[in-house]
Amino acid sequence: MGFLAKLREGLAKTKKALFGGIDALLKHFVRVDEDLLDELEELLITSDVGVAATEEILDRLRAAVKEGKLKEPSEIKDALREILSDLIGEGEPLCLDTVPSVILVIGVNGAGKTTSIGKIAKRLKKNGKKVVVAAADTFRAAAIEQLGVWCERAGVEMIRQNEGSDPAAVVFDAIQYTKKKGADVLIVDTAGRLQNKKNLMDELAKINRVISRELPDSARENLLVLDATTGQNAISQAKEFSRAADITGLILNKLDGTAKGGFVLSIRLELGLPVKFIGVGEKIDDMQEFDADEFVSALFE
Repeated sequence: MGFLAKLREGLAKTKKALFGGIDALLKHFVRVDEDLLDELEELLITSDVGVAATEEILDRLRAAVKEGKLKEPSEIKDALREILSDLIGEGEPLCLDTVPSVILVIGVNGAGKTTSIGKIAKRLKKNGKKVVVAAADTFRAAAIEQLGVWCERAGVEMIRQNEGSDPAAVVFDAIQYTKKKGADVLIVDTAGRLQNKKNLMDELAKINRVISRELPDSARENLLVLDATTGQNAISQAKEFSRAADITGLILNKLDGTAKGGFVLSIRLELGLPVKFIGVGEKIDDMQEFDADEFVSALFE
């Protein structure tokens, strides 16, 4: 099964929850009026699109009605498609312009951080990049072991220390190894203890200082992994992590297991961050660079 087919299958629950409701709603109206738009607003919010994004969508629909561009209920879905494409915006490719480049991967435990690292490492290696992974989530021995399994699957090397080691020390060792081996990309795993924000911020700040000191001219990506099944709560997580690190992009996981995919529509509006990768499965190839047109097509077709 190709990735687009997987994406359509993965977004089936979201499509049914959101557009199944819209189809049923439109059957009860003969023109686009405030009653229709009010009910559409309620449907969008209950589909986890988010209040801010819903307001933006409705504002644009009302403007189209006022300008005479939207008259018939049958035209609503085409108008929505155009608005959603604009709201989501295009994904942006990873900036890996230097040798080495650094990808710092951040996210709460359980969001799919470890699997995302394995999948990205595999993609990079497939594209001819030599990749090193730093196991800097030293808070849990299980995290190190799990990351090791995914690195083995991806066919890349991992630098690790014992549980409880200083994460910044692991990153330092990994940087030296990356330089020695002439690797193209260093991917750094980090702890996901959002409930202890001060420790998390201090830890990330220390890791960033090490990277800035040892690789001052390297291209940097700070990617935040979000679990789509948490819906709007994922945006709250993103805001918290943005206070601890300069997030450059998002990885959205587990879209195949939720009807809450509507939250993707509010990400760009509320966070101003591009979605860089999207995951719709557990296999190592079940992740692709985000394509807004493919995403919106999977919702509408």
